Amino acid sequence: MIGNLKFDERGLVTAVVQHATTHQVLMVAWMNAEALRLTLETGQTHFWSRSRGELWHKGATSGNIQYVREIRVDCDADTLLILVDPAGPACHTGEESCFYQRLEIRRLRD
Repeated sequence: MIGNLKFDERGLVTAVVQHATTHQVLMVAWMNAEALRLTLETGQTHFWSRSRGELWHKGATSGNIQYVREIRVDCDADTLLILVDPAGPACHTGEESCFYQRLEIRRLRD
């Protein structure tokens, strides 16, 4: 299945990380083939940092490791859904999820 993944021109695939129990979306990150290999081998999430240009093990410095329960591939084979049991907050701000900010929606009335 890994050979069928569609990595982009930078060799990356989008990884959506979701809490395995609550189903809350925790974060979105990117994986290259090495990050995916390490994730599969260790059972903990590893990603590719686009800004630093290096691999990173989620929680290596903070202790907020994500233990992988399952990895799913979308129908186009270009996005991963990673179901995890988190050992702490996913966001570097200390928030449980990186998706804690809301945009105001103005609805038009008929």
